[in-house]
Amino acid sequence: MNADIAPMIVPVEFPELRALAWNRDPARSIPAGEAFALFERNWRFVDQKRLSTREKLLIQTVADKFGHGILLTTV
Repeated sequence: MNADIAPMIVPVEFPELRALAWNRDPARSIPAGEAFALFERNWRFVDQKRLSTREKLLIQTVADKFGHGILLTTV
């Protein structure tokens, strides 16, 4: 996937990212690379059943851009 991604992501627009960004203002934009790092570092807290298609696309897009297509997670 080679979709372009906005350089800044607003966590409040993505429910699982919002939950991961609990310790900051979720309405404040964060860099896309930081969103990737939050997903990767905290994947165990992501409720994958609740991911919307839009949020799945975000995760894949940031993984493509910052993780060479891979989201390193522990299962």
